[in-house]
Amino acid sequence: MYTYPDVTAVCGQPLLADDRGDILLNPAVIFEVLSPSTEYYDRGVKFQHYREVQSLQDYILVAQDQIRIEQYTRGDANTWTLRDSLHAEDVLTIASIGVSVPLAAIYERIEFPAE
Repeated sequence: MYTYPDVTAVCGQPLLADDRGDILLNPAVIFEVLSPSTEYYDRGVKFQHYREVQSLQDYILVAQDQIRIEQYTRGDANTWTLRDSLHAEDVLTIASIGVSVPLAAIYERIEFPAE
């Protein structure tokens, strides 16, 4: 099964499934932006399939209606650890690709619905 994530990062040479070049087989990090219509699938079946990709080190879910980033990181023995980031002053650190980004920068131009 192939899916198209919102954003992917790869380390080294991309391994592609075919000549079209639209199916990456060796992502290191996958980002999904959650929406009401895709959230259930992104958290469930899609993540289940992504966990089978041996190169995947981080699966990151980005909420669009509030400041919230959920980062699942692969550990030893194929375990996954969740880190929840909920505040603009938090920093998303993705050690697998050597990147740190403040949540304030990720959500910089987002206007959230009034509560």
